[in-house]
Amino acid sequence: MESLQVSDYMNTHPVKLTVEMPVAQAVEALLSSNQSGGPVVDKKGKVIGFLSEQDCIATMIASSYYREQICRVGDIMKSPVLSVKPYMSVIELGELFLKQKPKVYPVVDDDGVLLGCINRTSVLRAIDVQLKDGYQHAV
Repeated sequence: MESLQVSDYMNTHPVKLTVEMPVAQAVEALLSSNQSGGPVVDKKGKVIGFLSEQDCIATMIASSYYREQICRVGDIMKSPVLSVKPYMSVIELGELFLKQKPKVYPVVDDDGVLLGCINRTSVLRAIDVQLKDGYQHAV
């Protein structure tokens, strides 16, 4: 049977944002990486916040009205952050997606250091692989 741990399906190269980063720069990073949000990390790599596309929209609209880009990631990021461990079951994470709002979870080690991110698409892919594997063994 195929593994169903978060570590096997997470994105190991997520966008990493900082508190001092201008929101416009964070938006560029999200858009260029095709990610819908990213963890905000401190200098030691610990996750201290999360910034989603939705968090950025109002700020970007206000910036377009006032022609200013003064807002920083730390001003609008969500904190505390819901995160998961790499050894967590993808099935368990799927159940979290059904109950809670985040579309993306940072994956952190036991010290809170960022290892990657996992989204709903990755969870769906993992479950699909598991089901296909089960069907092949049943035939």
